[in-house]
Amino acid sequence: MTFTGTPSANAIRALTVDAVQKAKSGHPGAPMGMADIATVLWQQFYNHNPANPEWANRDRFVLSNGHGSMLQYALLHLSGYDLPMEELKQFRQLHSKTPGHPEFGYTPGVETTTGPLGAGIANAVGMAIAEKTLAAQFNKPEYDLVSHYTYCFLGDGCLMEGISHEACSLAGTLALGKLIAFYDDNGISIDGHVEGWFTDDTVKRFEAYGWHVIANVDGHDAAAISAAIEQAQSETTKPTLICCKTVIGFGSPNKSGSHDCHGAPLGDDEIAQMRAFLKWEHALFEIPDPVYQEWDAKALGAQKEEAWQSLFARYCEAYPEEGKEFTRRVIEKSLPADFDKHADEFVMSCQEASEGIATRKASQNAIGFFAGQLPELLGGSADLAGSNLTLWPDAKGLQDDPAGNYIYYGVREFGMSAIMNGIALHGGFVPYGATFLMFMEYARNAVRMASLMNAKDIFVYTHDSIGQGEDGPTHQPVEQMANLRMTPNLSTWRPCDATETAEAWRQALKKNGPSALVFSRQGTTAMPRNEAQIGDIAKGGYVLKDAADPQIILIATGSEVGVTMEAAAALESEGLSARVVSMPSTSYFDAQDKAYREAVLPASVPKLAVEAAHADYWYKYVGHTGDVVGMTTFGESAPGGVLLKHFGFTAENIAEKAKALLV
Repeated sequence: MTFTGTPSANAIRALTVDAVQKAKSGHPGAPMGMADIATVLWQQFYNHNPANPEWANRDRFVLSNGHGSMLQYALLHLSGYDLPMEELKQFRQLHSKTPGHPEFGYTPGVETTTGPLGAGIANAVGMAIAEKTLAAQFNKPEYDLVSHYTYCFLGDGCLMEGISHEACSLAGTLALGKLIAFYDDNGISIDGHVEGWFTDDTVKRFEAYGWHVIANVDGHDAAAISAAIEQAQSETTKPTLICCKTVIGFGSPNKSGSHDCHGAPLGDDEIAQMRAFLKWEHALFEIPDPVYQEWDAKALGAQKEEAWQSLFARYCEAYPEEGKEFTRRVIEKSLPADFDKHADEFVMSCQEASEGIATRKASQNAIGFFAGQLPELLGGSADLAGSNLTLWPDAKGLQDDPAGNYIYYGVREFGMSAIMNGIALHGGFVPYGATFLMFMEYARNAVRMASLMNAKDIFVYTHDSIGQGEDGPTHQPVEQMANLRMTPNLSTWRPCDATETAEAWRQALKKNGPSALVFSRQGTTAMPRNEAQIGDIAKGGYVLKDAADPQIILIATGSEVGVTMEAAAALESEGLSARVVSMPSTSYFDAQDKAYREAVLPASVPKLAVEAAHADYWYKYVGHTGDVVGMTTFGESAPGGVLLKHFGFTAENIAEKAKALLV
């Protein structure tokens, strides 16, 4: 190494090694290697306002290789965000704003939680989709209201993960011209030099996706980096990958270029040598005023936002209705004032129809209704639209109309779900995406990340049980319902008929966080309800059928509610009184006060739960003295009705199990 870095870039390196050393853990290599790229991007191109991280038309920055989090924290601190030096000194410590990986909601300026490699680039694709679609919906001649870039840093690990293929392939197809990714091509991963396990021709790979690729950029040459970004911005019809040749741990005399600096502190001696090499003569966590002045983006950021606000004011005068809608969707992130009124009418219409249909069909009806109320609803399916029933008459695919409202994701369950996270975090849209419940397994990490970030995604899952039928156990979910229900922040609904389906959609749209809506392939029985019961659906669990003095309580969800009602009738014919509780959402029920929960499920009455999913989850409600008609094995290949009977989901078996609890 002969180049010693600019003071601005070396400030990033110094803050990184100081914070990692103080924490006694962290990843200094990537921030040290990418410091020059970050400096050029943030000081010359990145449009943002540190005083308002929520400015609607800011550029988005995603650190997909999130283990290098100190790079982002240093950038935010130096630029003037509300991230004081004391927070950098508390790197990786409890309740600090500088957690081990960037976390949305912890740190001002962090756009998404990253860490699972490849997820960040998929989020960035979602943000770029949102920008392009929002621009197509709102921009007018002479009013580029929505016009910003999404920048993403990623490394070898991100490119090795399969999700990068799913997301980047779709990004090329959708011609996301304002997505610019920087590949930190340093040839190192945790296990060492990557040529033993990663020899892909990345340039040809991304060119095949339809990307604009700028190869062999010296990641330590500011002029080369600047020229590459200008070239990327000039290409408006393709996303761009800038391949930057860098040295991991740049500045460390003895550990740079090696995996030794990837994920461990450099050590005091090596840090001292690094400071000498970089001619950084300042104390730990000390940044000189001239460097702060070079980095300070507050005045320029305020000026840029003020110019945009002026543009927006003129836009609202010229297009008042569009201005109000942009304010509601993008700035306030609110539902229309009359949303509940219309939703009430729709829910009631479903009840009055008294139709016994598969809940996936009821969901399609709900999508058609709510899409008419909410132009921000941006749907999609992972190549299963005809089975998930996610299309409605006014659906317009983005591949045909950039101002559309539907994404054909292709067979990309994981990519779809992570892209949805990016769309939700960008703002202006409420994304939903569908697949079979079984294939939630492919997307599990993205669903967890949505829950961790409390992103407003709606995950639609159909073919919800062994009732899926002939495709067999590879396609029949068993343990997935418990998995979803145990995920913090995620609200899971498994409705039993069209009325519960409509209410589930309403609640998902009202919630400021993620929801999973789980629907049946098989038909369901429409349940009779009075007005009070319809209102109680929103509580997650309610008494669907009562008895004066119930001897047994039967709890059921989804398509098993119908057969459970039959079992209750059979018990009554034998002189036994049974209450039936429909529980479409356990999380909503658990959120009710103790008095309500006790009124619905009194502790003194024995309970039997019925669901064609894993039985163990339900013991929290039935207790050790209760029982569950559920699954403890995988399914089989046979028609759905045959399987439900084979595994005991019949009125006769449910009634017998109930009577056994009364002995």
